[in-house]
Parts: sequence; C-alpha cells; structure tokens
Amino acid sequence: MENVILIVHLILALSLIIVVLLQRSEGGGLGIGGGGGGAMSSRGTATALSKATWLLAIAFIATSITLTVISTRENARDSVIDRLGVEQPVGGGDAPLLPPGLSGDNLLPPTTGDAPALPPAAD
Repeated sequence: MENVILIVHLILALSLIIVVLLQRSEGGGLGIGGGGGGAMSSRGTATALSKATWLLAIAFIATSITLTVISTRENARDSVIDRLGVEQPVGGGDAPLLPPGLSGDNLLPPTTGDAPALPPAAD
C-alpha cells in the first residue's frame, strides 16, 4: 500500500512541476518574463492550468500526509534498538550504557589530592 501511494506521490510531483512550468509568466516575480503573445496567451488556458495546479497541489499534500501517517504507524511498533538487534541493558532503561569494567565512580581522571586542577603550563 505504501509503495502504491509513493508512486502516485512521485507522479503527482512530476506533473505539478510540468504544469507550473507550462504556465505563462505574468512578470514581476524577479523582473523577468512578461511580454505578450506566445502559445498560451488565452485566458481560458491560464485558468485551466491554474485549476490543474491547485488540484495537483492538493493531491500532492494529501499523499504527503498519508505517507507520513503510514510511516509513523509502521515505525511505532518497534524501537530502533529492536531493529538493530542490540540487547537491552540489564539494569533497565535508566541504566547508563558503559563499557565493561567501568562504573559511575571511576569515570573522572585521577586527582592529586584535594587541590583544584590547574591548566597545563605553557612552554
């Protein structure tokens, strides 16, 4: 089902690009375009292309939302860790993932007494 909607979505995207490129420039956008004449100078053609653009845009947004909903439902079933095949930590979800032999007590570098650490001397 997702593949069918994805194919329809891609066809809509290409169609939307083509319809937008076929429309006559009304000028003013970037200071280019304008000018009269051309193959599509009648107002009826411009109105039909405008309606087609709106229709394709609405269908494109609908398929985008549909694909998002489908993807969210499929990915909500399992976590990323389940898909990777990594075992869960023994202590539950709150236990930090530390390499073997390390605990939370010996993660800091050793200190030399109670004096504060000093920056290294400049050579």
